[in-house]
Amino acid sequence: MNKLLVLGGGTAGTMVVNKLRKKLKKTEWLITLIDKDNRHIYQPGLLLMPFGVYKAEELVKERDHFFPAGIEYITGDVSVIRPDASEVILEDGRIFKYDQLVIATGTTPRPDQTPGLDDEAIWHKSAFDFYTLEGSVALRDALAKWPGGRMVVHITEMPIKCPVAPLEFAFLADAYFTEKKMRDKVEIIYVTPLEGAFTKPACSRALGAMLVDRKIALEPDFMIERVDVESKTLISMDEREIPFDLLVTVPLNMGADFIGKSGLGDDLNYVPVDKQNFLSKKYPNIFALGDASDIPASKAGSVAHFAIDLFAENFVEYVQGREMKHNFDGHANCFIESGNGKGLLIDFNYTTEPLPGMFPIPVIGPMPLLKESRLNHMGKLAFRWIYWNLLLKGRWIPIPALMSMKGKRAAVVVEGEKVNAGH
Repeated sequence: MNKLLVLGGGTAGTMVVNKLRKKLKKTEWLITLIDKDNRHIYQPGLLLMPFGVYKAEELVKERDHFFPAGIEYITGDVSVIRPDASEVILEDGRIFKYDQLVIATGTTPRPDQTPGLDDEAIWHKSAFDFYTLEGSVALRDALAKWPGGRMVVHITEMPIKCPVAPLEFAFLADAYFTEKKMRDKVEIIYVTPLEGAFTKPACSRALGAMLVDRKIALEPDFMIERVDVESKTLISMDEREIPFDLLVTVPLNMGADFIGKSGLGDDLNYVPVDKQNFLSKKYPNIFALGDASDIPASKAGSVAHFAIDLFAENFVEYVQGREMKHNFDGHANCFIESGNGKGLLIDFNYTTEPLPGMFPIPVIGPMPLLKESRLNHMGKLAFRWIYWNLLLKGRWIPIPALMSMKGKRAAVVVEGEKVNAGH
């Protein structure tokens, strides 16, 4: 009996077991999934919860509800992977052998990696994250009673999970305080290590203009060194100082510590893999999917979705000794909440930045790309049902895994080369 071991029961890990259980014969493959707990969180909802859109109980379900029959589910903390022995050891001493290993343990915010940030005098008191359930709940409660002042929305370093989310928070905060008739009492500053509002030039220009329209100040190229707890000030490597009354920060994102401990990760504990098929660059029976890998794509649920559609086909070919023919192109598709019941939609990949056009049907749409609309906002809200009922369970969603150039306007220059961006 061949043994497939999957580490992580989040978005990527859950989709993997649902896809592969259908493709691998039960008489030939034992599929085991390990995670530390049985709590699956709908992470896109954490952005919206501080503004009263969701309650905590609407965002949490039991992991094993989404696993198919025929999956062995183990709860436990991973201590170390021994790739040369093809085994995983848990903290309680249990050992699991594997023939093939899929690492899908995601990425985690680490405030402890920035001096002063996780100090108990400010953490979840005047400094908050919204990438964890606990942080989002604390921020919701803080916003409800905050009298105003200087709000700093801050990114520590890239890459981060869902790179547009901090911008969305800034836009939503602007609308939230406007609705509460206290926008004139709030100064919002967007602080980023990037040169502009976003990583992709055209999108950065559009989102930067939206910051200007909403009177949100942009502080680019800010590489944080530490937080001065007493004065509540961000201090950069080049000694710039940004005081805050309320800090909404995205701490350094890192992969699981056991990845580094096992000698499988880079400096941030992400597993180096082939960006087209997710096979480890070091071991021929280890793959890394979703946020756990180092692929140069957004750490977002859409990337995991598109990637795993292709990975499932590749994995079957690989274990049968055939060439993996389904190459991933870095396809990402993200809704961007812009406040006031509107949103944008962007669609891009490794080589092509977000472009205007219509989605998902070229020309027809109905959703406009790189343009604010009520429909895009509704699409973001509708995605929660799609996530729980279709995406996690590996069911068909009518969006191709590879990015389509049809219906997109203009050409784009990437790294000095002109890329055909469709028409």
